[in-house]
Amino acid sequence: MAWLFILIADVFEVTWPFALKWSVKFSGWSPLIVAIATSIPVMFLLAESVKRLPAATVYTTFVGIAAAGTAIIGMAVFGESANPGTIGSLVLLLAGLVGLKVFSGPAL
Repeated sequence: MAWLFILIADVFEVTWPFALKWSVKFSGWSPLIVAIATSIPVMFLLAESVKRLPAATVYTTFVGIAAAGTAIIGMAVFGESANPGTIGSLVLLLAGLVGLKVFSGPAL
């Protein structure tokens, strides 16, 4: 269940940079509202994950998935760079995340 919490937290984490990008043209308050609205579930879900997994594993996995997700959406939706170096780096990042999942046990 902890891994599911991390994945759901990442959905919120990947959402806010793009929501902020789209909301900047609307008003001065909308970026702040978007950031707060997406941060609250992230903190709750990560807190629940840390109860079941080591904190370093939770945070590293969370950040890695968020970085990969943001990069992939940026490439797919916004036409950001998708050169071989970027793709290779994402593959290495995802391999490391799989390694964390395989070798991480429950917190003592």
